[in-house]
Amino acid sequence: MNSNLFSRLIQQTPDPSRTAIETASGAQITYSDLIARSGQMANALVAQGVAPGDRVAVQIEKSVEAIILYLATVRAGAVFLPLNTGYTPAEIEYFLGDARPAVFVCDPARQASLEVAARASNAKILTLDADGQGSLMTAAEAAPEGFETVERAGADLAALLYTSGTTGRSKGAMLSHENLYSNAVALQDAWRYSASDVLIHALPIFHTHGLFVATNLTFLAGASMIFLPKFDADRILDVMPRATVLMGVPTFYVRLLESPRLDPQVTSHMRLFISGSAPLLAETHREWQARTGHAILERYGMTETNMSTSNPYEGERIAGTVGQPLPGVEVIVTDPETGAPLPDGEIGMIEVRGPNVFCGYWQMPEKTAAELRENGYFITGDLGMVDDKGYVHIVGRGKDLIISGGYNIYPKEVETEIDAITGVNESAVIGLPHSDFGEAVAAVVVPTGKVALTEADILAPLAERLARFKQPKRVIFVEELPRNTMGKVQKNLLRDQYGALFQK
Repeated sequence: MNSNLFSRLIQQTPDPSRTAIETASGAQITYSDLIARSGQMANALVAQGVAPGDRVAVQIEKSVEAIILYLATVRAGAVFLPLNTGYTPAEIEYFLGDARPAVFVCDPARQASLEVAARASNAKILTLDADGQGSLMTAAEAAPEGFETVERAGADLAALLYTSGTTGRSKGAMLSHENLYSNAVALQDAWRYSASDVLIHALPIFHTHGLFVATNLTFLAGASMIFLPKFDADRILDVMPRATVLMGVPTFYVRLLESPRLDPQVTSHMRLFISGSAPLLAETHREWQARTGHAILERYGMTETNMSTSNPYEGERIAGTVGQPLPGVEVIVTDPETGAPLPDGEIGMIEVRGPNVFCGYWQMPEKTAAELRENGYFITGDLGMVDDKGYVHIVGRGKDLIISGGYNIYPKEVETEIDAITGVNESAVIGLPHSDFGEAVAAVVVPTGKVALTEADILAPLAERLARFKQPKRVIFVEELPRNTMGKVQKNLLRDQYGALFQK
């Protein structure tokens, strides 16, 4: 059997006439349309010299045509390489130089600034805009619909996604057809996904969450999606009465809670609200359930592993945890120094093994060997523990661990206490260089604005709740925390900004 992801997701749909995508304007794209239009685009790519195994890099705005380009690339046996639309020409030059794609597709408005980067990597440059127009579409519209899906083995690469590179130059995570397919199968089982589901898709599509979790799962189930160009609280609430699932980042839920329209009636047709890509505050979880009657289902994954854990569809969804391992996935916690497994309840390094785990880093064998063990476990870099019910708790990134005066301090523990203080919206706890302690704890706090807060208002309650060595030595108030496009707090930027705070 052909293990090409396209063959397993799209060509096996039981009802080709079913709507796969509904656009914001109300246009209906069926599964038959996806097969025909991806065939045209695959023919266009092959005409540009794209061969099986070649990379197709894209930096384009969200559109149905962008999804069709993803499907066409995989169908042609090539490797899809999505790039954040916020990347600068200098950053794009690095990615293209590293991946050496056969074709680079960009927005026509950015073509002039990206020509140099494309030429340096010998990639042919094509264009595609948010309205589905550009040189790639011109070529696709002139191409035939018929295309024989290229034979691929499960281990062959389907995608190459670059990590954010907060601790050095970005690494290209190699994801196979089997990695992506097996994860969609596991999620379909875990979340009871079926052809009757209608997903509200408001995520970006250059990231695992919006591209693989949302689209692959929808297509595998033969379901439908309402495809929105970006997050818009009013638009989401408008379509919610005829949808069943929303996938979002925590910011989605915080913004929706700000709307007076959110109530049990508007959410009554929905069966599942999913959150990921960044930690969901326990307070957001509780407030959402109180307002809507629905418990948000939080899950855990990353570029290298796709999704690894999920709170249960049936059963207790515990705020502050990311649930239990998905079917076929193993999660262990190990000693960060020795790699020895730790018992439940002890904090250590989270490691993941399963068919979802990537094949390694593109042209970085040393990095691959350092983070992907011979026994198949991937060292995630996340610190956490497994409780007596098997639920996984994330306490922070390994690089965010604070060591002050020889004591290990997990930022999440301190943040949880700060976030519970009246007047605090959210917080980020970081370690900053200190001449006496090596590192000192600093808390960056975002107030709600409803009450006036001082440093003493934060420190006083913590004195009763935390050991002295865990208590912040300084509190910094800000209007908002820096986040990446998926809502993750960028603590590296905070460490850079406030790095001299304790320097004499």
